[in-house]
Amino acid sequence: MTLLSVRNLSVTFDVMPRGAWPWTKPNKLQAVTDVSFDLAAGETLGIVGESGSGKSTLARAIIGTVPAASGEVIWEDTDLTKMSPRDRRAHRRETQMIFQDPLAALNPRMPVGEIIAEPLLTHYPQTSKKEARTKVGEMMERVGLLPNLLNRYPHEFSGGQCQRIGIARALILSPRLIVCDEPVSALDVSVQAQVVNLLKRIQREMGLSMIFIAHDLSVVKHISDRTLVMYLGRQMERADARAIVRDPHHPYTRALIASAPIPDPVREKARHRPVLEGELPSPLDPPSGCVFRTRCPIARPACAEERPPLVEIRPQHVVACPYHDEQEPYQILPAETELA
Repeated sequence: MTLLSVRNLSVTFDVMPRGAWPWTKPNKLQAVTDVSFDLAAGETLGIVGESGSGKSTLARAIIGTVPAASGEVIWEDTDLTKMSPRDRRAHRRETQMIFQDPLAALNPRMPVGEIIAEPLLTHYPQTSKKEARTKVGEMMERVGLLPNLLNRYPHEFSGGQCQRIGIARALILSPRLIVCDEPVSALDVSVQAQVVNLLKRIQREMGLSMIFIAHDLSVVKHISDRTLVMYLGRQMERADARAIVRDPHHPYTRALIASAPIPDPVREKARHRPVLEGELPSPLDPPSGCVFRTRCPIARPACAEERPPLVEIRPQHVVACPYHDEQEPYQILPAETELA
């Protein structure tokens, strides 16, 4: 069953030129352009891409903290973009977010028990203090924290513990969708694995759907059912999480896989690593046609003329590159087997 359908979603920001007069017309920054996907109940969609590719903006537009310029965000049969603020606020019980910086996302002046209970008391003010305290204790145990720590403050916890507090806070309302905005990027590698495994376990126990945003394709492959690759606000490729690592078709996806490190210095040194040329273009002045053409190793003159559509090359695998089949067949090198 499809829980969430995103259709041609675009997000635009007005940016005033530096030193401009107050009456100067702002420039348009196209942060997200025509992104579409479906998310089934209990499924995890991973979203990957460089910094500035629009991953977090897309997530915030789905949640509703950033207004969409156009497109639809359909929750079951309801378009969330057309909801009134009152109805949208009530719907936020169904969707919660886990943020990138675990410490900055927590109020330093509130004890942990109050932080976790805040969403519960906001949406269900009739909840008694005793009932709230009981639910907070149960949720802390579920995420691997001792309930007797609820009177401590965020600065008394490690980064991994703070992220567990953020997860408990997001889960206290028993939502149906969790949006994870790079929840492990600020953590040590060993702690990353613990948090990812915790999220997978909780997803199984609670039947959650999840949108997981990250830079690391190996992490996304481990937790996701499908992966969406973004570049400069546009979709480049979308497929099964393992298929997209084993057989990537878009040149940008191949470059992302090549950039993922392998924790073996001998194998990493022997690995063939193609490097992308150039810098990420400004979203205020994106390239014409295909936005990736200025860095693409197989770009043609025609790439500057027309934006390539998403084409389904096999069931549930779409690519925004008309020349993807003109590349050399992709082969996973021995040093890359850990990524696949």
